[in-house]
Amino acid sequence: MSARSTNSIPTGNPALEPHYSPDQLAKMWGLSSDTVRRMFEREPGVLVIEHTKSLSRRRYRTLRIPESVALRVHRRMTNNPVALLNR
Repeated sequence: MSARSTNSIPTGNPALEPHYSPDQLAKMWGLSSDTVRRMFEREPGVLVIEHTKSLSRRRYRTLRIPESVALRVHRRMTNNPVALLNR
């Protein structure tokens, strides 16, 4: 990810690393925010904040994706040319 914050401090602690919204990752990766949401909603390490509006009972979920999780998913989903040649 090249959008690292200039004030980020590499700590090795996911709670303190840069976090991205689905909209931010969608823009960086050229995908829709709905696609990014589906990719990350059940991914371990993603911060999920849920709220329910009491009158409408609609569920709202806010996702914040740590940089290390985004990198892990990107690596996993990237085609590995060596593995493809060994098939």
